[in-house]
Amino acid sequence: MLLFLTLSQAALAADTNSDTKIDAVLSVDVSTSMNESDVNKVSYEAMKMFVDMASVQGDKIGVVAYTDQVLREKALLKMNSMQDKKDLKSFIDQLTRGPYTDIAVGVSEAVKVLESGSEPGHVPLIVLLTDGNNSLNAGKTQEQSDKVLNDAVKKAKDKGIPIYTIGLNADGQLNKDALERISKETNGKLFVTSTADDLPQILSEIYASHLKLKVVPLTGFTANGQFQDVAVKIPNSSVQEANISIMSNKPVEIKLINPSGQEQTIPSDKIIYSTSNAYSLLKILNPVQGDWKLQIKGVPKEKININLIYNYDLQVSMELSSSISYGPGATVPVKAYLQSNGQNITDTELYKNAKSTLLVTDLDTKKTQEIPLTTSEKGIEGSMKIAEAHDYELKVKVEDANFVRESQAAKISAKTGAKIPSDSSSGAAEAPKTNWAVTGGWIAGVLVLLAGVAFAYAAWKKANKGFVGQLVIEIKDEDTGERTNPQYKKLNAFKGKCQLHQLLQLAPEFAETKQIVLKPGAGDNVVLLNESGCTIEKGGRVFDASKGKELKNNDRIKITLQNVNKSINLEYLK
Repeated sequence: MLLFLTLSQAALAADTNSDTKIDAVLSVDVSTSMNESDVNKVSYEAMKMFVDMASVQGDKIGVVAYTDQVLREKALLKMNSMQDKKDLKSFIDQLTRGPYTDIAVGVSEAVKVLESGSEPGHVPLIVLLTDGNNSLNAGKTQEQSDKVLNDAVKKAKDKGIPIYTIGLNADGQLNKDALERISKETNGKLFVTSTADDLPQILSEIYASHLKLKVVPLTGFTANGQFQDVAVKIPNSSVQEANISIMSNKPVEIKLINPSGQEQTIPSDKIIYSTSNAYSLLKILNPVQGDWKLQIKGVPKEKININLIYNYDLQVSMELSSSISYGPGATVPVKAYLQSNGQNITDTELYKNAKSTLLVTDLDTKKTQEIPLTTSEKGIEGSMKIAEAHDYELKVKVEDANFVRESQAAKISAKTGAKIPSDSSSGAAEAPKTNWAVTGGWIAGVLVLLAGVAFAYAAWKKANKGFVGQLVIEIKDEDTGERTNPQYKKLNAFKGKCQLHQLLQLAPEFAETKQIVLKPGAGDNVVLLNESGCTIEKGGRVFDASKGKELKNNDRIKITLQNVNKSINLEYLK
């Protein structure tokens, strides 16, 4: 039983150690009316900044460009390198505009993209941007559009996908009520602005809000043509990424000095720098705690705004005592800790300015009560008193100027429990007699349980084995002979197995590759399992991979597709 508990806790820790990853779809109105409300295509710049703020590895982002139909679409693309980000930003730059507008198309397609490409454990969201009311062509009625929109919103709500809506109200004709309903019903948020210049700021707020982070405004200024200093404080050692966005319509030059007074090389393996027409983004990976100095040189008289978003690998772990009876009148002690990488935080600065609250929801009355908790460098402590014989849900919320975190919810029931017995009862209890027949059966049962647990653990370990190495992927059009540039796809983001279709960004034309599966093999090799109708060759010879085929370092294979006249060349590199 102890082994079983240990394994369960290890599995839970493995599930909660990693920092939060997102699956985001940016759905943007590209109707011709945007030519007037967004002359400089700042909406494109805002989407690109969202991409740049995303984690260097692991986040997935897709794009839907819609009018009254989908003009362009990019399935969820996993950010595994700076090249992935460049490719997605290049796709955004190539978006074109067309006539008519139907918000239902943008919402419905975004939900479909998430359905087909989201990953378990990732946090989904949709960002919907539009500049006005629907403008439908003659072949579609408003009733038809409303039905599509209602179905999509319901599906998003059922799947827990919040939709953040942005209304660009440049001409005063925005249908704010429709956007507010979409965001409210899906637990998202509505943003309204009269100028496209606000869009980068809004996208940063959405990014921060969704990851339970906060946008920290830094001191802005009007440029004078010289380097001007901006103080950047890294408050503790648990900051995983510091994203500094510099909003300026003109180019800027920057320098960065660390707390030791050393000027940093930009870019470097720890500092990523991205620039665009409306912003510059500086991402510092695992910055050291202390006072940094950012120096910015802008075009004279140009107003420059600067924001900072700290990204944390930070969770709240809550502990409830199981040694008491949960009945009316009982006091439930609560303890909680901030954790990073599954370990309790030792950085007392994180606790110093944090406010902790116990959120208690009475599941019978649906009312939530907030109870202040005591926060100290040793952790978080407090208690709640059960008033009624109801079911309750408890969560600990920790908040400071830079982040908000909540623990996983725990449920307790006071319906079958009794009040804690008073101290008035006395008398020594009679020592229990041992029934060896029962004890022997119990021991046998435990042995069987342990054997079952060991088997389950072996199966769990096999299902969660990690990959080593990467695949180099080239796609050839057999009709024209054209080949794509080689794409390097790291496999260490997957556990247990992955579909080739996932490595191909879930493109619909390659749907048949869902049946081609990769699994970790012995000696850090990869096993290819082909359950599709595709033909696979190695060295010009067709081989059968229906029962699995091992790929070793530098092995190259060719996969000929059935549904489209294309082939895929794979090379495995350790």
